[in-house]
Order: sequence, then C-alpha cells, then structure tokens
Amino acid sequence: MAENDAMPTLPKKCGPYISCVTSRGMNLVIRGVVLFFIGVFLALVLNLLQIQRNVTLFPPDVITSIFSSAWWVPPCCGTASAVIGLLYPCMDRHLGEPHKFKREWSSVMRCVAVFVGINHASAKVDFANNIQLSLTLAALSIGLWWTFDRSRSGFGLGVGIAFLATLVSQLLVYNGVYQYTSPDFLYVRSWLPCIFFAGGITMGNIGRQLAMYECKVIAEKSHED
Repeated sequence: MAENDAMPTLPKKCGPYISCVTSRGMNLVIRGVVLFFIGVFLALVLNLLQIQRNVTLFPPDVITSIFSSAWWVPPCCGTASAVIGLLYPCMDRHLGEPHKFKREWSSVMRCVAVFVGINHASAKVDFANNIQLSLTLAALSIGLWWTFDRSRSGFGLGVGIAFLATLVSQLLVYNGVYQYTSPDFLYVRSWLPCIFFAGGITMGNIGRQLAMYECKVIAEKSHED
C-alpha cells in the first residue's frame, strides 16, 4: 500500500505526446525532428518535379538518391525546415504578437497543397518568358501569405529566408555543386526567391501549429498539478 502511495501519478491527458514528455526542451526537440522529416519529404517530392522538367541538373557523380538528387539536398532542406518551423513561433513570442489567423490543421494542409502547386507550376507550366513566370509566382507566393498567414513577422521572415536561400543557391552554383538550366538571374533562375518565400511561409505555419500542442501540454499539466 505504501509503495502505491509513493508512485508518481501521470497526467491523464498529455496532448499529442506521450505522458513522460512534459519538458519544454524535449517538446522543442520533438518539434524539430518532426519538422526535419517534413522538410526531407517535401524536398524529395519537389525536387523530383524539378528534375522531371530538367530545371535542376546535378553532376553524375553526385546522383545517389532514389529520386536522382544529390544526397545532401534532403538533409539540408530538412534542417532548414526545422530551423524555420521553430523560428516562426519563437519570433511571434518575442514580438508579443501571437499568430491566431486560421490556426487549424486543415488550413495548414491547404497551405502545403498550395505550396506544392506553386512548385508544380514552376516546373510544368510553360510561360512566354522568365519575367512572366517570375511575376506569376510572386503573385501566387504573396497570395499564399495573405491567405494563410497575414502576419508582419511571417512576411518579414519569408523575405529574409528567400534572400538568404537565394544567396546560398548562388554560391553553390558558382562553386559548381550543381546548376540550373537556362539561368537568367546571375547563376540561378529568377523565380527561385518566390519559391523560397512560399516555402518559408509554409514551414512557418507548420511550426506554429506544432507549437500550439506544446502550449496545450504545458497548460494541461499545470491545470492538473
């Protein structure tokens, strides 16, 4: 009887995580891992679309993955996705502006679908010239932000992510790691910033939605304690 009284009681409800996971640090790690694998999956799918269109060409000696992509692309995209997905809710808390616009998984899944559609359009739809393609994708990307985000922090981070990702792409192409067919903006395609912007908004929304569960777990544990 004394042993039963000494045993700690576990919370009855612990949201999406197992009952032993209640610390903020562990929840942060879990969210990072989930975001990493989401980024890896999206990178494989989207890169397959680009390769089918012959937009991206990798040297033969680095074509090692199942989708004929360089092996380092999915891990890099997964890492970037984890950083972006964790950064968005962190920035919301820092600015004191909690994001409350369309906070449900159905909206997040629609955002992912639109993002994949924008990538599909860049790879499959024939435009008269690259300027028309860039302007179209820019309008679609801003429309994605307006439809699923509408926050100043989200827009600012999206622009920053687009700039940094484009710069990294420039450096990689310049050093011969890979190349784009028919580059029209220095070494890369001019519409890439639009894709990176939309990707940042999408991963930010996923990260924000995952962060909501951490708050629910902590709130439930505090209430039950």
